[in-house]
Amino acid sequence: MKNQERKQARRYDTPYRCRELTAGVYSGYAGDRQKRIEETFAHEKEFYPEKSRYHIYFGDIHGHSSLSDGSPDIDAYYKDIRDREKLDFCALTDHDHGGVGRSELFGEKWELTKQKAAEYYEPGRFTTILGYERDSYPWYNNLVVYYAGHDGEMLRGAVDGEITREELLAALRREDLLLVPHDTYNLTAGADLGTIPPELFTPLIEIYSRGDSAEYFGNPCNTEVFRCEGGFWQDALKRGARMGCIAASDDHFRGVKDFPNYSGIDVFAGKTAVLAEENTLEAVFGALKARRCYGFMDGRVWIDFRINGHYMGEEFTDSKDRSLYIKVEADAPVKTITVVKNCRNYIETRQTELMIFDYRAEQETDHYYLRVELADGRLAWTSPIWVTAEKKKRRKIY
Repeated sequence: MKNQERKQARRYDTPYRCRELTAGVYSGYAGDRQKRIEETFAHEKEFYPEKSRYHIYFGDIHGHSSLSDGSPDIDAYYKDIRDREKLDFCALTDHDHGGVGRSELFGEKWELTKQKAAEYYEPGRFTTILGYERDSYPWYNNLVVYYAGHDGEMLRGAVDGEITREELLAALRREDLLLVPHDTYNLTAGADLGTIPPELFTPLIEIYSRGDSAEYFGNPCNTEVFRCEGGFWQDALKRGARMGCIAASDDHFRGVKDFPNYSGIDVFAGKTAVLAEENTLEAVFGALKARRCYGFMDGRVWIDFRINGHYMGEEFTDSKDRSLYIKVEADAPVKTITVVKNCRNYIETRQTELMIFDYRAEQETDHYYLRVELADGRLAWTSPIWVTAEKKKRRKIY
């Protein structure tokens, strides 16, 4: 990319206009045309980064059993995820209240939850994450709590079903915990991300479960009865939240029966993918904690999204141009890949592997994420990458 005027003429660019590729186009070559095309366009790949050092693992980390308001027992829940769906990791997240008219999760139920999470854990094959869903009014009504180990104690505050600011802050500061809200857009079960103090933002949000995408107000993947301004992921991102995303099924009938009466986008359950070095509790939990993860609807979607070598979920400061590397594979044709910059659609493409150069810093810190749409209607969303423009030092004049 040697043209000296390109940054005055353009906000973004691709390797297609590098001098080497242009020279090949204008070479006047009259030999094997197909070979010349392949040689010419191979120059684009010279800009691609090295192969990712991470593996991609798939899981479902939000679902319920008969210990609260779900149908399957714990064994059926774990076996269905491991043996039928053949996922790499999962979490059982029963309600702390146990379901209306049932006993709470505290005590014997929690001991059984911990026991089964440890029992089904097979490092390298199937990772189980200990967790539960905690009512957390007024900050996050539905808040899922995940643990770095299989022997954590439940978070009980001054009032069950509620959480104070200080209780929430203390939980967010713990390295062995991960807090993820869901149904944030919902009037009765959500959160107002347009009002919550920034220090109370969680590191992740559940962007999708089944027909309830929390990406932005008015998105077509949300079919719920209540939707409220301030309850969406972009509401938090616009306020500077460093918030990544996951997706999950919120399944209550796993291994027993299919979800009843669902159609359209609602038929798709959510899944989470993590970029981790191995399929162990430490590595999978660490990837979630680092926001090195993305959410998608059912099936399998493989995404590699990097900026200047930094992976999704990372924050970095750089004075150089932003080099966005995108690679998407899926079990269905890719319809559209959208680069979302600072919460607006910035670039759309159907090319499933490419490099994009972005020349413009728009804010002190810009954030980018991908929205992928497949031909069958399923979507995927990556956690963002945050880029802070390095300020140039002014030369002192003496």
